[in-house]
Amino acid sequence: MHINVMADVLQIIVFLAVLTLIAGPFGRFMAKVYQGEHTFLTPIFAPVERFFYTVCGIRQDAEMDWKQYAVSLVIFSIIGFAVTLLILLLQGYLPFNPRQFSGFSWNLALNTAVSFLTNTNWQAYAGESAASYFTQVIALMVHQFYSAAAGMAIAVALIRGIVRRKADTIGNFWVDMTRGVLYILLPIAFIAALVLVSQGVIQNFSPYKQVNLVEPYTSYQPVLDANGRQIRDAKGNPETKQVTVTKQTLPMGPVAAQEAIKELGTNGGGFFNANSSHPFENPTPLSNVLEIFLILLIPAGLPHTFGSMAGKKKQGWAIYAAMMMIFVVALGGMYWAEYTGNPLVQKLGVQGAYMEGKEARFGLGGSVLFSVATTATSCGAVNNMHDSLTPLGGMVPLTLMLLSEEVFGGVGSGLYTILAFVIISVFVSGLMIGRIPEYLGKKIESTEMWMSVIIVLSSGILVLIFTSLALVTKAGISAMGNPGPHGLTEVLYAFASTSNNNGSAFAGLNAGTLFYTLTTSIAMLGGRFAPAIAALAMAGSLAKKKYVPPSPGTLPTDQLTFIIWLVAVIFIVGALTFFPALSLGPIVEHMMMIGGK
Repeated sequence: MHINVMADVLQIIVFLAVLTLIAGPFGRFMAKVYQGEHTFLTPIFAPVERFFYTVCGIRQDAEMDWKQYAVSLVIFSIIGFAVTLLILLLQGYLPFNPRQFSGFSWNLALNTAVSFLTNTNWQAYAGESAASYFTQVIALMVHQFYSAAAGMAIAVALIRGIVRRKADTIGNFWVDMTRGVLYILLPIAFIAALVLVSQGVIQNFSPYKQVNLVEPYTSYQPVLDANGRQIRDAKGNPETKQVTVTKQTLPMGPVAAQEAIKELGTNGGGFFNANSSHPFENPTPLSNVLEIFLILLIPAGLPHTFGSMAGKKKQGWAIYAAMMMIFVVALGGMYWAEYTGNPLVQKLGVQGAYMEGKEARFGLGGSVLFSVATTATSCGAVNNMHDSLTPLGGMVPLTLMLLSEEVFGGVGSGLYTILAFVIISVFVSGLMIGRIPEYLGKKIESTEMWMSVIIVLSSGILVLIFTSLALVTKAGISAMGNPGPHGLTEVLYAFASTSNNNGSAFAGLNAGTLFYTLTTSIAMLGGRFAPAIAALAMAGSLAKKKYVPPSPGTLPTDQLTFIIWLVAVIFIVGALTFFPALSLGPIVEHMMMIGGK
């Protein structure tokens, strides 16, 4: 397949320019929403908002300290987890189940409920062959709204902690959740779903369709006995029979609605097993660009929400610039790796080998942009198979996840993670120049540093612990489909994805075993709640501090020098933590590839 590099580069430049132009106004709109200010949506949703408060007994003006906020988050999460778990277990008895799917096994139900609770959407099942319409909509899609809104609420609470001057409270969890869903997630997802339907994404509750193939084909299928077991001949070889296939079953369902919120909320869970490479989820180049834009919209806007709420727009632009720097480097690195492909194959005169696992309708540029966007955030949706990427190409999304996904990160989680990196950068800078570190008039002391370290390192610690455990146990090794460095990369990718609440995966690893469903569940819970609660604790600590006016010795955190320093700190932390693992995985695999092994 011929690759038009200039067209790909132009597409990426235009996309990033449009994203940058929209991120600022959208971020300021979100600031108004969370501050309770009037917006163009207020006349529509304010009555609905007040109705919810009345029914649920919520006092809109009653704020919480960080402990009350954290307890509310945990209570809400426990209730959501329990409801989802019950629906998954009892699926076979619930309505809107045209294929009569039975309930999930207990370990798969546990893993799936944890996955959607934590905004991970890691899927150890195939949606079209395991989940009913009721499960997809009520259990999974509803959670995609709530988990996204919870992440955004935590980020806004941290912003309040930074910008408020000697306060005991950081907002109201229930109010922040309500506003996030009503004013931001719901209207954008509704409009996006309509656009996706116009592109060919399906949205229905019809039974699955049996259609005639244009070109029937012949295949060999195993011969089974009355109990469904495979019959073998006298030599122990499986018996097969030749079958001519003339029909195909096409799965149906309310796909567009879930597709919109899965991208907007950086959820990532696919209605189909093929995720956003499936033509019913992502049929055209236009739908592909729209879905990438939805993935990045809120994470790119939240730095500007921070700048607006702080009254310092330059601070928001500084954080956005740091995110964009790393994003562009990742784009360039992955595009080069995939365009170059396998040099040994290229020498044979075979062109286009780097398109393996990618959809021709998206091209190389659309595939690379999607892969970087979905792993720079905590989305995890895929429009190509990451397991088919070149070793260095696959290392890019893996590295983006290992950097705790603050570039641009998940909705909310990306902002509070990079703010933790900002705190660390300010603290180290203060030590280097011999001054008391402070950020936006708040002194950075031991509490803030401890919480920042927890936010930044908790997911990385989980990745290394569980990857090591998988590689030294029979249960972990037996599920690996590939030996050597590629098998290591598959395991490392799985725990990087779950610990950082991404949800994407390399193929080749059987993640449905008891070992992996339990370990990834623990990784998802730890990766979500340890940083979230640490962010709230830091918000509470910062809110209580007195404001210190800037002085000539105050470190400017909105200048290019600090932006470069922040990016350097992010890479240094990532390199020190994960370079040995990356060296044994994708880097060794790349050396083996160019060596012809």
